[in-house]
Amino acid sequence: MQQFLIPAKRAQLLKGKALMDSVHKRLGCKVEVRNDNELVIDGDALNEYNARVVMQAFARGFDFDTACKLLSDERFFETIDMKQLFKNEAQIKRIKARIIGTDGKAKTYVQSVSGADIAVYGDTVSLIGTVDEIRVARAAVEVLLEGGTHKKAYMIMEKAKRRLREER
Repeated sequence: MQQFLIPAKRAQLLKGKALMDSVHKRLGCKVEVRNDNELVIDGDALNEYNARVVMQAFARGFDFDTACKLLSDERFFETIDMKQLFKNEAQIKRIKARIIGTDGKAKTYVQSVSGADIAVYGDTVSLIGTVDEIRVARAAVEVLLEGGTHKKAYMIMEKAKRRLREER
C-alpha cells in the first residue's frame, strides 16, 4: 500500500464515480481518497508503482487520460518546481503566464512542436513525453524561465528538434 498527498482541488476531481471506475480499471489496483487530499493506492507492487506515477501526474494538472500515457514504457514524467527558482509569487505568476501564453498559444505551440504534453499547475511546470520530446519541450520552457523571449524559446526548441531528427 502506498499513501501520498495531492492538492485538495485535484483530489476533489477523483470523487466522481465514473472517473474512479476508470482509475481502478486502467491502473489495476484500488485507489481511494481519504481526508480530502490523501491518496491511498493498494494492489500488487508493479500496479501500485504505475498508479503512483499516473496519480502524481494527475495531481500536477494533467487530465487522467494524459497521465495514463505514463503506463507506456516509452513515456516519462518531469516536473520543474518554480518555487526553487523564484523568490516570490508575483514572479511565479508572471512566468506561468509566459509559459501558457495568450489564450494558451505558447503552451500549445511548444506541445505541437515537441510532442510532449505540458501542464502548468500550482507552482510547477510538468512534462509528459518520450525522452526526446521532453528534451525539446524543456529547451523552450527553460528559455522562458530564464526570461528569454518567446521567439528565442521557439528558435531553440525548433533547433533542438532538428538536431534530434538529424541524429536519427
